[in-house]
Amino acid sequence: MRAVAGERRRFGYRRIHVMLRRLGIVMNHKKLRRLYREEKLQVRRRGGRKRALGTQRPIGVPDRINVRWSLDFVSDAFTDGRRFRVLAVVDDFSRECLTLVADTSLSGLRVTRELDALVAARGKPSAIVSDNSYVGKESG
Repeated sequence: MRAVAGERRRFGYRRIHVMLRRLGIVMNHKKLRRLYREEKLQVRRRGGRKRALGTQRPIGVPDRINVRWSLDFVSDAFTDGRRFRVLAVVDDFSRECLTLVADTSLSGLRVTRELDALVAARGKPSAIVSDNSYVGKESG
């Protein structure tokens, strides 16, 4: 069993049981599992998903109005079960809610149109933060 497990590292006790049976070694699968555990054999875990590496420094605190906006999507449902979403844009310095856009569906084009209207009215921020993503160049 150790030889088969050493050869085939991705094989668990069930597949080793099949391999041993093919080699002519007949054994109850429960006994094989007990021996497998006693020998401290186990299938090696594969590595997780590779994530982008880079230096992430904390985002600085804005020192005046219109430096950084945060946008977030909130969703809820009507009593009849239909869902709706609300786009909330907040100035991070003043904590002022700049806009709330509610609709049953908010497409990317709609979000872009609303942000363009907000930029036309208030001016362009240095950065826009959405959940954990960061867009823009921080001044300061």
